[in-house]
Amino acid sequence: MTAVDGEAVGPVETAGEVDEPGWEVDPDDEWGVAVITTVGRQLRLRREAAGMRAVEFGRIVGYGEDMVYKIEGGKRIPRQEFLDKADEVLDAGGLIAAAWEDVKKVRYPKKVRALGKLEAKAVEIAVYQCNSINGLLQTPEHARAVIGAAQPPYSPDDVERMVAARVARRTVFERTPAPALSFVLEEGVLRRPIGGTMVWRQQLERLSEVGQLHNVVLQVMPMECETHSGTDGTIELLKFSDGTAVGRADGEFNGRPTSDPKQLRILDLQYGTIRAQALSPRESLALIEQLLGET
Repeated sequence: MTAVDGEAVGPVETAGEVDEPGWEVDPDDEWGVAVITTVGRQLRLRREAAGMRAVEFGRIVGYGEDMVYKIEGGKRIPRQEFLDKADEVLDAGGLIAAAWEDVKKVRYPKKVRALGKLEAKAVEIAVYQCNSINGLLQTPEHARAVIGAAQPPYSPDDVERMVAARVARRTVFERTPAPALSFVLEEGVLRRPIGGTMVWRQQLERLSEVGQLHNVVLQVMPMECETHSGTDGTIELLKFSDGTAVGRADGEFNGRPTSDPKQLRILDLQYGTIRAQALSPRESLALIEQLLGET
């Protein structure tokens, strides 16, 4: 029960009452903790300056009192609609609403944010993925099924954070000027219905759609290929407009990212060989369409 103006009332059903997964603050993410703590402190100071109690403020913005305290205490990542409404209620002149630009990045794990920054700058992205569909190509449903199958299992919060991060990375397809994107996937991966028939079909449809974009080359490594230079694992190459690059491969340099020109030439050679061994883009799209017809 909550006391309001001296009267005891029952809990209010509000949109922000439920602790939905994916909005917890990662305690190991120092920058993220700092952002959410700062935003929460500013919210509390403005609310108190307005002479408004947490329960009253929560009712107006559609959140429970407990959730308001969690956000103000830096324990919960606020949604954009919460910040927009809080800005209006507290007459903040757009300052609270503007915090969303930093807040939204906190939802994504620290490592993914670093990768996303590199992908956002790259003019060329090349990826060979041996045991799964690359995250840039995954649908949210497929990503949720893949991440949810991990052992030991991730918490529901972590699953949703990772799914949101993968979906956010897909903005690379919307950039102008468009980067050159190249992907090589394994046929065996495309035949494995992760998540069930409907999720699998939606994923194949997504691959067909992306494979037809003017700046994307999508290839499939056939299962009957007798010579395969990618058995050591994933290869990733990102090249930038200033001529620099970064890459990594599971089977080279202890799997660590490298920007050394000699090591990058090795990765370029490996990736080029894999592309030559894979089906052509036209043949690859035809195979994807065939698999769609089999669902």
